[in-house]
Amino acid sequence: VQLQASGGGLVQAGGSLRLSCAASGRTFTNCIMGWFRRAPRKEREFVAAVVWNDGSAYYADSVKGRFTISRDNAKNTLYLQMNSLKPEDTAVYYCAARHFSHGSYDYWGQGTLVTVSS
Repeated sequence: VQLQASGGGLVQAGGSLRLSCAASGRTFTNCIMGWFRRAPRKEREFVAAVVWNDGSAYYADSVKGRFTISRDNAKNTLYLQMNSLKPEDTAVYYCAARHFSHGSYDYWGQGTLVTVSS
C-alpha cells in the first residue's frame, strides 16, 4: 500500500490550501483514512478522519469549521480542504489508513509541509 501526500506549501494566515493523498495498492472498503500533523517541537496529532464506505467525517476541535476531509472513491484519493488557516496550523501533514477493525493506523504517507505565515 502506498499513500502519496501532496499539496502543501506556504500560505498567509486566512488563506486556504487543499491537500491530496493518492492511495494505491488495495481497495479501501471498510477502511478509515485520516490526516495527522506534526508541528515543530510537538507531538503528532489527529486532524481529521473519514470512513471510506459512507463518508462519515470526524475532526479535531482545533480544525472544526475550518477544515473539510473528503474522499473520491473512483480516484482512490483523500483530500483535506483547509480554510482560514492560522500560523498554528503550520506542520507536516500526513495521511494514513487503517482497517475499520484495527485500533491503530496501518499505513502512512510521507508527509507534506504546510507553512502559514502571520
